[in-house]
Parts: sequence; C-alpha cells; structure tokens
Amino acid sequence: MSITNSQYDQIMKKYEERQLQSRYELDERLAKISRLAPEFPKLTEKISSLSVAYGKQFLLGDDSALTRMKEELSLLKQQKEQLLSSIGFSLKDLEPSYTCTLCQDKGYMKNEKCSCFKQQIIDLLYEQSNLKDSLTENNFSKLSFSYYEGEDLQRFENAVKTCRNFIRHFNLDYHNLFFYGTVGTGKSFLSGCIAKELMDAGYSVLYFSAVNFFERLAQISFHSTSKEELDNLFDDLYSCDLLIIDDLGTELTNNFSSSQFFSCLNERILRKKSFIISTNLSLQELRDRYSDRIFSRITSNFDLCKITGPDIRMYNKRLNNRK
Repeated sequence: MSITNSQYDQIMKKYEERQLQSRYELDERLAKISRLAPEFPKLTEKISSLSVAYGKQFLLGDDSALTRMKEELSLLKQQKEQLLSSIGFSLKDLEPSYTCTLCQDKGYMKNEKCSCFKQQIIDLLYEQSNLKDSLTENNFSKLSFSYYEGEDLQRFENAVKTCRNFIRHFNLDYHNLFFYGTVGTGKSFLSGCIAKELMDAGYSVLYFSAVNFFERLAQISFHSTSKEELDNLFDDLYSCDLLIIDDLGTELTNNFSSSQFFSCLNERILRKKSFIISTNLSLQELRDRYSDRIFSRITSNFDLCKITGPDIRMYNKRLNNRK
C-alpha cells in the first residue's frame, strides 16, 4: 500500500500509544482490584508460586506433579473468579483491552499487516486526497446511463469502459486519462469513481480543482517560509500514485501557472505516475490557451475521452424544483 515513511511512522506511533494506554488501564484496574480485595495479590502470588514449585518437581522426575498442579490451579482459579465477581470484575479484566484483538494493537500478525493497519492506510489516503466528502456521491454505485442517448450515450459508455480498464490494470500498465467535453456531463464524476476504487485498494490519490491547484502552487512558491514545506508539496504532487486536476481552464492562466503545469506534467510522465485531467475546453481551446509543449504532452501521453450530453446538474436541479 502506498504511503510514505513518515506516514508509516505516524501509524506505528498510534499503535505504540494504544499499547501504552491499554497497559496503563490494566495497571489501574489491578490497583483498584487490590484495593477492593486485599487478598487478591496474595492469591495471585500463590498461583505463581504453585506453578513454579510443581514445575521443579516435574523436572526432578515426579510425573504426577503436573496432574496435581492442574487440580490445585483449577481450584485457585475458581477462587479468583469468585473473588473478582464479588467486587464487580471478571477474569477478562486481568488482561489488556485491545482496540484490535487480532494483532493486539501491534499492527502486524507475524510478518503481515493486520486488517486494522490496512484500514488505517486507507483512512489516511482518504484524508489527504481532498475527496473524502465528495466520494459519497461520486462512485460507481451511483453510475447511471439514463441521462444519455445516441452518440452521447456511446461516448459515455466508452468512457466508463476506459475507466474500468484504467482501474483494473492500474498497477500493470501506465496510463493517463483526459476527460473533455461539454459542461456537467460526468467528467468529475468518473474521476471520483476511479479515485474511490484506487484508494480502497490502497493507492495514494490527490485531487485538486484547477483553481485550487494553481493557487496552492503560487502560495507555496511565493509565500512559503519553509523550504521543507515546498519540498513536501512537490514530493506529494510528483510521487502520489494518481493526481487528479478537475476543471482545467477555470484557473487564471499566466506564465507562472503554465510553467508549473508543464513541470508537473513532465515530471509525473517521466516517473510514470498517473494523471487524470478533466476540462470543459475543446482540444482546440486547450491548444490556444496553453503552450504547444503542454498540448503535446497531453495529446501524446493521455487517453482522450470526449464526453457530451445534457448538463446533469442542471437537469437534476430542474427536476427537484418541480417536486
């Protein structure tokens, strides 16, 4: 699963904190039990001493020692259970309470990541993606072809097929996607569908609207007081498994934004890190608005998916107003 070393350390630190907390809570329970039942520590010590004594006898050749030990320990365990019950506790209260009983808050089962560790990675990926809230609506469970007909329907069906292939072969075959076409036809929706599937599989995804993307670059580049902050941003942009830029063309275009956009495009292509870009611009408008080298990078390295049809957002709004 795709996380940085610092993110891994962040998760492992949580496990350490959980173990310390469970140890502290256990010590508190044992102290309370001892206050309420002063004979409890003596009973515990007796059980421990008995085990050691019979163990020595068994090692010295007394084969019946184990049988006698089991019988006495069974009686002492019953006494302990009765004593605990009389003060509102049970034998379970003598063990640490773990958040995850499978790995006992270690994060690993033998040499394999526990399911709770994998879930923490997915949660972390959702948090950093900028997509956490929108994916309740932008996912394949909400997919509908009912808004399209004719050539529009064929284009959308082809786009969905391309998206599913992109997900299926994500780790095997390097591809980028460029969604373009008319307003409100499902380009951002399909980007979200892909993002959710990949994050649920443990891949890192970053999403930006074009406006936010270029504002963020400008803010960090011109106002950052920390070189580390700048390095971290560019490392995220260049290293995440999938970078999504939505609504390209809505940002203020200037020499700085074009230069930064090309750098990001070029670097991710060189690193074979996938990109999804959506825009309402036509290919001709894309060429006119951006430099030839940006247009060339996109048309040469992206699968182009044209999506046309009605504005779904406006359609649904009109439908809701009639109710």
